[in-house]
Amino acid sequence: MGKHKNKTKQADKGPDHSAKGSVGLDPSDAYRPSPMLDDLAEHPEGANIKLERKFYESELKELQVELVKMQYWVKHVGYKLIILFEGRDAAGKGGTIKRITEPLNPRGCNVVALGTPSDQQKSQWYFQRYVENFPSAGEIVLFDRSWYNRAGVEKVMGFCTPAQVEEFMLSAPEFERVLVRSGITLLKYWFSVSDNEQEARFRSRLKDPARRWKLSPMDLESRDRWVDFSRAKDEMFAHTNIPEAPWFTVEANDKRRARLNCIRHLLSKVPYEDMTPEAIELAPRKGSGDYQRPPFNEQFFVPNHYR
Repeated sequence: MGKHKNKTKQADKGPDHSAKGSVGLDPSDAYRPSPMLDDLAEHPEGANIKLERKFYESELKELQVELVKMQYWVKHVGYKLIILFEGRDAAGKGGTIKRITEPLNPRGCNVVALGTPSDQQKSQWYFQRYVENFPSAGEIVLFDRSWYNRAGVEKVMGFCTPAQVEEFMLSAPEFERVLVRSGITLLKYWFSVSDNEQEARFRSRLKDPARRWKLSPMDLESRDRWVDFSRAKDEMFAHTNIPEAPWFTVEANDKRRARLNCIRHLLSKVPYEDMTPEAIELAPRKGSGDYQRPPFNEQFFVPNHYR
């Protein structure tokens, strides 16, 4: 992919997984301090220069081709892949999900964005409504927020009890280990954005009628609980950042970089091979025989408003 071509080829081979379904860690998954992370957002180096659009679009196009190759392989070998997207409101999760799914066949790639649980669901085992959406062999499922609602929104907003949060912190790691042992690959991404950038995105949504629905009363409430959400995230990481399914933080102050980095990392974690079918040649179309089209005046047409 341009100047990153060699790196991409290495990444496409995928990591050497230590266990079936486990994403593992490799040297590229660096643990390093960054001025773009939440707790360092006030550093002067945190000022972010946006990635140039032309370069972004070129890289995205090539990465999306790799995503299609990955899906062909996933279907062929019966791979099961779950990808979780968590993070601050307006951190760019939805935009990244859209760019991942855009080139893929929707019959094998589902996006799950569950709403508020019903009374019946509240009485069920907490993970039950999520499990119902898990992938079968050859499928990819992306969760736009997930069971980690309990450790974040539900905890901070008081929608669950401290005992329920404590039970979640104990259960989630074991639940995910079971998933990995069963052959599901689980990738967990946390989108990190500074408070100043989040505020700017909130305000831009207010100005755009087509995006105003993205700013809910819950989003507005979260503005006043920034530190509470930070503490909740820190505690969540401390309990659930397990070797079998580690958290990967996506620095998301620049949406373009966040999308490219996340997609590239995702591709590096799936050991896919290029199984794209060869292009077929279309034979000449057969004649219509004695078929005659019905009269136009017997049909209804959408008005041709744009000429």
